[in-house]
Amino acid sequence: MTDYNLGNVIIEGKTKKVYEIVNDSKLCFIQSKDRITAGDGVKSHELEGKAAISTATTAKVFQLLNQAGIDTAFVKVASETAFVARKCEMIPIEWVTRRLATGSFLKRHPGVEEGYRFNPPLQETFYKDDANHDPQWSEEQIISAKFKLNGVTIGKDEVDIMQRTTLAVFEVLERAWATRDCALIDMKIEFGVDVNGQIVVADVIDSDSWRLWPSGDKRLMKDKQVYRNLTSVTQADLDTVKRNFKWVADQLEYLVPPASSLVVVLMGSPSDEEHCKKIAKYATDLGLRVQLRVCSAHKGTQETLRVLAEYEGTGEKVVLIAVAGRSNGLGPVLSGNTALPVINCPPFKPENVAQDLWSSINVPSGIGCTTVAYPESAALAAAQIHALHDHLVWSRLRVKQLKNFISLKQADKKLRNLTF
Repeated sequence: MTDYNLGNVIIEGKTKKVYEIVNDSKLCFIQSKDRITAGDGVKSHELEGKAAISTATTAKVFQLLNQAGIDTAFVKVASETAFVARKCEMIPIEWVTRRLATGSFLKRHPGVEEGYRFNPPLQETFYKDDANHDPQWSEEQIISAKFKLNGVTIGKDEVDIMQRTTLAVFEVLERAWATRDCALIDMKIEFGVDVNGQIVVADVIDSDSWRLWPSGDKRLMKDKQVYRNLTSVTQADLDTVKRNFKWVADQLEYLVPPASSLVVVLMGSPSDEEHCKKIAKYATDLGLRVQLRVCSAHKGTQETLRVLAEYEGTGEKVVLIAVAGRSNGLGPVLSGNTALPVINCPPFKPENVAQDLWSSINVPSGIGCTTVAYPESAALAAAQIHALHDHLVWSRLRVKQLKNFISLKQADKKLRNLTF
């Protein structure tokens, strides 16, 4: 079944079993079962092949989240029906995010029409307790419980981080599913605290975790709700559920395409190379492809226009960044001869800042290039343009905002707890 040396069972649930890995105390082995359940296990059936489909789905979802920059427990696939994850102590809270009102929300809020749209998405939390049917908990209840896991006490800061992360996870996956004309209606996730005390998205995310409506049509649902809705269950019904789950796993293959959004950094002189490499580093970190070129609008106008035509003729989605100091003709010449977006990022020198900036922003009428002062700003501006069509770049930007929030929250907590 596996090349891993498995130890004791850490926990066994209705649809999975978690093992220790003998030679690595920081990892665990999660084995899925060929079983589907609903109603806190009241309804339960064997579903041959579900373990493999669930593992494939979870792996692809976590790979997408990891690529976007979200911290998850997922490490790698171990077999067709199992994966390796960072060993965590699980926080016993389910975080539910809803874009549309449906399901249990309607039962708890009579009078709300099905399909009511939440902007921003609505977030709810539920305490994991099968015997009491996972009661809904408030933020105050979670904080008051003072869960302590791997040395971390779950307080207001930790709840804030999980809340923001949950929203980012939903929005990243919502954006990704939209590229397949499929609406993510709602979903649940869980968090764990790893052995280093880091809060990460953990457990599994598969077709038990969400509602998916192709073309936004509830009648086409592909998630576990199909199984929940069955009053009696035949083999034909189970075959339909399995086909739906397999459809979801297959669609996920398309949600992590290779990087395609291109940024071309054109420098007026080889002396600007270091400045351009900084732009390239920031851009690649955001999931962009980068090419560096050298061409001078003043000394080689025809060659500059030839290079421009090269990219216009590829059919690729391209953003141009012009790096030229002193008299910046490069950005305006590019902008005046293409419909591609052009961003100026002059390599300012302390003695010429005012002149360099003025030559980039005081352009003739009809010229639409923008100007930024720093390499990171140029990369971010290019990424925001590409994010209009590239959900992976959009996700990197969205998670960058999340990381900024978490960094400030953690710094505030550290300084707030200092004693003098």
